[in-house]
Amino acid sequence: MTSDASDGGPPPLRSFLFYFLRLGTLGFGGPIALAGHMQQDLVEQRGWITPQEYKEGLALAQLAPGPLAAQLAMYLGWVRARRLGATLVAVAFIGPSFLMVLILSDLYVRFGGLAWIQGLFYGIGAAVIAIIARSVLKLVRMTLGRDRVLWVLFTVSALVTAWAETEIIWVFVLCGVVPMLLRRRRTGLATAAVAFLPAAPGLAGLGGPASAGVLWKILVYFAGAALFVFGSGLAIVPFLYGGVVRQFHWLTERQFIDAVAVSMITPGPVVITVAFIGYLVAGLAGATLAAVGVFVPVYLVVVFVAPHFHRVAKNWRVKAFVDGVTAAATGAIAGAAVILGRRSLPDLPTILIALATLTLLLVPRKIPEPALIMAAGLVGLVLRGTT
Repeated sequence: MTSDASDGGPPPLRSFLFYFLRLGTLGFGGPIALAGHMQQDLVEQRGWITPQEYKEGLALAQLAPGPLAAQLAMYLGWVRARRLGATLVAVAFIGPSFLMVLILSDLYVRFGGLAWIQGLFYGIGAAVIAIIARSVLKLVRMTLGRDRVLWVLFTVSALVTAWAETEIIWVFVLCGVVPMLLRRRRTGLATAAVAFLPAAPGLAGLGGPASAGVLWKILVYFAGAALFVFGSGLAIVPFLYGGVVRQFHWLTERQFIDAVAVSMITPGPVVITVAFIGYLVAGLAGATLAAVGVFVPVYLVVVFVAPHFHRVAKNWRVKAFVDGVTAAATGAIAGAAVILGRRSLPDLPTILIALATLTLLLVPRKIPEPALIMAAGLVGLVLRGTT
């Protein structure tokens, strides 16, 4: 704790940025855990952020599309120093995990064909399915409650995603509109409208140097993908699978599962998996454009919506739409778990690894996810080394 940690006044911007740099470097556990760290450290212990400011930031992160933890961090940066604060906090929070992913991406491209690497990801892929399943359970408890309409939307989205093996935009929109219409009837209001928020090492991916057209496509595609992230960064997984694997054929199914695994073993926001995907497609330029594409829309939402958020947050139409979309996103994650499970659990050993990981994740005594992932990787290495 720093010397100005408990004075309750505005902290030096340098101290504020150093906190997010450390959180981005050491913060594991997913968006809920990272948001909890911010609340405990910045509100309760240091007094740098008021409880009301934190609640408003958390509400914005839940209502607007984008990874929850990154969006909350940017909002708190905006509270501290407006646009400059949001910009610097974004770099401090996202930068460490981005650099780690670049290193892992380069190692993967260089040595991905080696048997020991394949063995590690044989076990890690199975553990990732368990982590996704656990995330679905947590999101269901947090977002659906006893609302029967949201449960129906969750189920429909899960079934459609598992059957189509991709996210379908109109399903998300429909799931947002349904609660609006039903709640309008209950409140007796007459109108409703929705505002949609809107070849040297490291230079080439697995397919060699990429053309300018591919780089532009990477930027545009991942910017659009950011609009499908509500609550958990894992909400982006089914959308990415449909585009990266099925539509553009940038990655094989095995490579895509490995990309999700990399995001699990690095700290910071889960959506940093896009940097790994971009690297495999187009090297350092692809990784950078993919990260810029997925985080810039989040940043723009924060800096432009934050000054007017008081009015937006109280709009029941916006809340109803977001509730429906969040239920659809949770269902899509469940559908993605089914899709990826069919590829990651091809035999009895991987099924057992996944079940063991899920069991350990559900026990009251918390075990860090990276530790479970690395343990699963070592088990996979042993199994692949003996077969």
